[in-house]
Order: sequence, then C-alpha cells, then structure tokens
Amino acid sequence: MHGMNVMRIRRYLPNLSLLLAFDGVMRHGSVTAAAQELGLTQSTVSRLVQTLEEQMGQPLFSRHRRRLVPTQGATRYHTDISAALDLIQRGGMSLIANPEGGSLDLAVLPTFGTRWLAPRLPGFMARHPGILVNLTTRFQPVAFATEPFDAAIIYRPDADPDPNSLKLFDESLTACASPAFLKAHPIDDPGDLAGLVLLHLQTRPQAWADWFRGQGRGAAPSGGMVMDQFSMMIQAAISGLGVALLPDYLARQEIAEGHLLPVLRPAVPGRGGYCLVWPGSRTGSRPLVHFRNWLAAQVAG
Repeated sequence: MHGMNVMRIRRYLPNLSLLLAFDGVMRHGSVTAAAQELGLTQSTVSRLVQTLEEQMGQPLFSRHRRRLVPTQGATRYHTDISAALDLIQRGGMSLIANPEGGSLDLAVLPTFGTRWLAPRLPGFMARHPGILVNLTTRFQPVAFATEPFDAAIIYRPDADPDPNSLKLFDESLTACASPAFLKAHPIDDPGDLAGLVLLHLQTRPQAWADWFRGQGRGAAPSGGMVMDQFSMMIQAAISGLGVALLPDYLARQEIAEGHLLPVLRPAVPGRGGYCLVWPGSRTGSRPLVHFRNWLAAQVAG
C-alpha cells in the first residue's frame, strides 16, 4: 500500500473541520458565506479558524474591522489544502460509486489490442464498472521496473514458463490472399507460391518456413516483403499485393468478412503464443486479479 512507511505528524494534520472552515473562508472571502455553506454559525467558523492558527503557530488572516485578509502564507497553504480536499472528495465519491474501483495500465500489441482485446473489453467493463483499463500499444518488451505498467499482453516465441504470466493461446498460421489475387494466381499446391510475393512480419522470421512444413513442404521460397504490423500486412493483402501469413484469429475475421480467402490448409501450428505478463509486485492487485480471471474465462470458452 502506498504511504505505509510515511510517518504522520499530527501537528501538520489538522482536523478536517478546521480545514473545511479555512477553505470556506478563503474561497468566499468572508466568515458569513463560509458559515452558510457549511451550515455552521459565524462564531463557530471563526473559532475553527482560530484553532487552526493556533495549531499552525501563526496567524493566517489579518483582521480589518469585520473582514479577514489572508496572509501570504495562508494563500500558499490554501493551494495545498484545496488540492488535498479535492483529492479526498474524489476518493470518497469513487469509493461509494465504484467499491471495486481502481485502474489497470496495460501494454498490448497493436493489432492484438485492436482486433482481439478491444471488442471483448466492454464485457469486462460491464462486470467491473469501477475498474478503468488504460491501453498503450507496444512492440518492444516492457521493462516493468522502469515503466508504469501493471501488466502487458505479449507474443512469446517460446514456451518458457513464468509464474507471473497467463498463457492465452498458441499462435496458429493461416495464409490468405484477396479473391482477385487468387483468381489471377490460382494456388492448389504449396509449389504454386513460387514466384509470388509473400508478406512477412518482421518479428516472425520463421513463420513461412513453419507454414510450408505444415503443408508438407520442407522449404519456403526466399524473398518477399517484410512489414512490422499485421494490420499493414492485412491491408496489403486486401489490396492484392501478395499472400499474407496471419495468426488464425486475425485471418478468420478477414475471411468471414469476405476481404480475404484462405490458401491451402488453415491454422497451421506456429511457434510460441500470446500471454499476459505482470511484475511480481502487482500479483495481488485487485484490478489485475479481476482482469486476469476475466481473460482466463475468455480464452477458455
């Protein structure tokens, strides 16, 4: 918990009623208006302000006839007190409105976040309306020690076990091309891809080799175009630039919408898969626990 090692010194932490009276006088410029807002008598507000002055060991107002004029110190003090009261008020409102509240800062692969996670997130928000999920797209691994993320969804090319991770699913591969491209270049055998433009993802250098093995062929043709995002590869294939090799979860969407057609055997096993990872220090975070359990249910069925 934040602040566990901070010593609270009572002298510098006046009673809330003193601070509310001081804040009211500062905002309204008069004891009368502050008393009306707080539902107190003027004498009570004056006494609360005097008690605060005694606790702070200095005057906060100079008194001119019936007016209170704040000192320079009081003006500076009120800036901090006003911000603190706002924070306390927001905290109370959040607790009452969202007893399970909190936030989850999540790093996610761009296309995975857009095409797989985002369409499912409304379900999580409906179950946990008090939890705010903040998404940041990332290609590179997250350094939890220096970056403000609670968790990340990553592609892991190996099956290295990690106690601070949740496996989502393995990556399987489906080759796709546009209907017009396949009409111009019929593909009935892996050998028919020779001479065609194969679209590669920068982070999956062995993907086409895996796909050809899955089709019963040992070697993939050399060459092709390299891209750094699946979304770019999808658009290139739709435009008839070549044959894209996509994770099956992406390919199924494009095939269902009629943008692309599968090439030969679909869903060939690839290497690695997708997983949620988090730093050990966040394991017990309630927002993360809820999100982790929800994700597990999503991939289970």
